[in-house]
Amino acid sequence: MARYHIETYGCTSNQGESRYIEQALRDGGHYRAEGPEDADVAILNTCTVIEKTERNMIRRAEELQSTTADLIVTGCMALAQGEEFEDAGIDAQILHWDEVPTAVLNGECPTPTPDSKPILDGVIGILPIARGCMSNCSYCITKFATGKIDSPPVEENVRKARALVHAGAKEIRITGQDTGVYGWDKGERQLHTLLDEICQIEGDFRVRVGMANPKGVHGIQDELAEVFAKHDKLYNFLHAPVQSGSNDVLGDMRRQHQVEEYVEVVETFDDHLDYWTLSTDFIVGFPTETDADHQMSMALLRETRPEKVNITRFSKRPGTDAAKLKGLGGTLKKERSKEMSTAKHEIVGEAYEEMVGTVQRDCLVVEQGTGDSVKCRDGAYRQIIVQNASEHGIEPGDFVDVEVTGQQTVYAFGKPL
Repeated sequence: MARYHIETYGCTSNQGESRYIEQALRDGGHYRAEGPEDADVAILNTCTVIEKTERNMIRRAEELQSTTADLIVTGCMALAQGEEFEDAGIDAQILHWDEVPTAVLNGECPTPTPDSKPILDGVIGILPIARGCMSNCSYCITKFATGKIDSPPVEENVRKARALVHAGAKEIRITGQDTGVYGWDKGERQLHTLLDEICQIEGDFRVRVGMANPKGVHGIQDELAEVFAKHDKLYNFLHAPVQSGSNDVLGDMRRQHQVEEYVEVVETFDDHLDYWTLSTDFIVGFPTETDADHQMSMALLRETRPEKVNITRFSKRPGTDAAKLKGLGGTLKKERSKEMSTAKHEIVGEAYEEMVGTVQRDCLVVEQGTGDSVKCRDGAYRQIIVQNASEHGIEPGDFVDVEVTGQQTVYAFGKPL
């Protein structure tokens, strides 16, 4: 498991985002180190309120870089002035805060504890539907902690979902190591059945499906896409981590899917849904990844055009088979990561730019943002920031129609109608 060190600067919003990052990392089986020198990865959540603060952020990033830890920079300065860190010669991944947990997890599955229970956090309900997975990825250490998939009955998870709705949940997040293989241990994949029944619970709420590996989805892609098309309560959002565009690398990773199966899943959802969000993950710099393999990943990114992309530079996890392989140099991994990140921001930015001028109906206000703003999710789970929320009388839990007025690459701005 990875040891992390996190430092947070700035407003209460940054503090809240760091709490989210830490919770996700702890759920993934990772733990906080005593200091940066003891950590596998250091996370710097930055502020950019004044020029002096910016200088302090650069200086602190330089200090953290001098430790043995990999460095991730997030927060306001990372998003607004990420190039400042590169200009200062700082070798760090510049990420939006909600991309940080996936980057630290190194492509591994999330790892809820054995006693994971539904949690209500504000208007967001977290529902772990199963524990374990059916994969044996060569780079993943969480497999040792989770074992094979163990799926409670559909009725039990529906009961838990109903309890969350009755407790005030407006958004239910379906989680697990691999939601796509839910029910596999019982002889039948049942994610589509579970989602169909949860969406029939009375009440105004939305459902978001957590990570589902392409192989698990591929076996039920038509049934799953039909359920998405059937229910407005279900966000049109699918997180299917492909990890590489090369079948050779996927084989070395011991991923169970091939590129063609991932593409078929995407095409099936395209056929059923007019407006949806594809989210995926790529690991760059896997030990056996050649330049040609990397270009295959770049081509797959451009072909499928996911609106949310998590990019991770490969790092070795002790005890895994991939850790025994001779690694690629840090400079090469950085170059490949930078190339993919540039393409990602172009693709994601274009998707959000296409939203400008549209009206998104029944967006759910999920949480407070910075200052007097709120974060909303539209039907495809894309994030829209509404500023001056108190003037409009909206707060978490409300459903609002929003006109999209602008975008900031990975999220949009809007005003309620």
